[in-house]
Amino acid sequence: MEELIEFIQSNPDPRELKRALAVQMVMQNYNPSKIRNILGVSAGFVSKWKYIFVEQGITGLRLSYKGSKSYLDSAQKQMVLNWLEQRNYWHLSELKEYIEDNFNIIFESLQSYYDLFKDANISWKKTQKKNPRKDPDLVTKKN
Repeated sequence: MEELIEFIQSNPDPRELKRALAVQMVMQNYNPSKIRNILGVSAGFVSKWKYIFVEQGITGLRLSYKGSKSYLDSAQKQMVLNWLEQRNYWHLSELKEYIEDNFNIIFESLQSYYDLFKDANISWKKTQKKNPRKDPDLVTKKN
C-alpha cells in the first residue's frame, strides 16, 4: 500500500493516476459504485486494475505503449537538416532521393518528409504574390 501511495504522489500520467486511485480506493474498502462516481469510470475498470495490481504490482499500472522507433536517428536527422539548410531551393523529390540514397529509408507517408522541412524551417508550399483569379489574363491562360 505504501508503494502505491508513493506512486500516486510521484505525479504520474493522468491515466496511470486514475488506475492507481481506483486501486487505492478499493484497498481502502470504498464501495465500487462510489469509486465509479468519484473517478468517472466503469465497474469493469475498477476490477480490471485491481486484478492487474494484485498480479503485477505498480508496473502493471504503468502505460505500456512507448511510441514507435524513428527511422532516422538523431545524427541522421541532423545530417538531413544540414543538407536542407545548404540548399538554395527545395524539392520533395530531391529530399526523398537524398534520404533513400544516404540512409536507405523510404517513408510510407509524405508527412514524414514535410516534418523534416518543418524542422528545417522551410515551407514546402508554393506561394503566390497575387491571387491568379483576380487577373483575367492568367485565368484565360490557365483555362
